Amino acid sequence: MRAVVTVVGKDKTGIIAKVSDFLAKRGVNILDISQTIMDSYFAMIMLVDLSKAVKELGCIADECAELGKSIGMSIHIQHEAIFNAMHNV
Repeated sequence: MRAVVTVVGKDKTGIIAKVSDFLAKRGVNILDISQTIMDSYFAMIMLVDLSKAVKELGCIADECAELGKSIGMSIHIQHEAIFNAMHNV
């Protein structure tokens, strides 16, 4: 199963490292990543593979939100199909 991870917030050192380490420890593989910094704001979107994840998507989503709070970012993960449905007009 594939999912989309979004990370948004004020730019600071180590965001990519913290998020990628968090995902790797849960068996989530990053398939593609795009990030940008606009003025002082950081935005990243990742396409990930959860086929070897050690936890369910819902649990990982909750933990992503907690990680986001701890580093001052907004972090969300959702199933690829839901992400696509939300962004089709």
